[in-house]
Amino acid sequence: MHKIMTLLVASLALTCSAFCTTLHAENTSHIGRHQSTPDDVQAINQVLLDFQSALLNKDVKQLSSLMLNSNILFASPSDQQTITRAREQVDVNYDGLPTGGYSNFARFIAGSKKRVQEKFYNVKISQDDNLAWASFDFEFLEDEKIQNYGLESWQLMKTDGQWKIFSVVWSSHGSPQ
Repeated sequence: MHKIMTLLVASLALTCSAFCTTLHAENTSHIGRHQSTPDDVQAINQVLLDFQSALLNKDVKQLSSLMLNSNILFASPSDQQTITRAREQVDVNYDGLPTGGYSNFARFIAGSKKRVQEKFYNVKISQDDNLAWASFDFEFLEDEKIQNYGLESWQLMKTDGQWKIFSVVWSSHGSPQ
């Protein structure tokens, strides 16, 4: 009896799976259909270039003009070891996202005595209407020396006709030397 029930349940599961797959396959013409324009993609690329320029020129006013606001998510999440240590020693609620984000970064740029630069590679932009994602490999340099590198991802929103960054998250690896 147990074998028969097992076969019946397995058969029913396969039938449901096949039905759902068929149903889903018939209604996917909207998948991948985004409202994107070449002008918007060019404007998003310009935000990336303006960000790089603001760093090189230590122009924190220009940098802030690219942000939706000063309280955006702007962080490199901590690894699990750091999260565990912080929870054990300081804050049981630590989630791995450091506080201060964009404001700390802007103060760092403004106060740095060194030439600061960020280089982007393999840039990919996905846009749908007033929402966009930019992801890329990066190198962060001080005085022409790579301080860290990794993968970075931005979320952007078009508001009042302009693309603004509302989230910056990146992985971070030390100097590759």
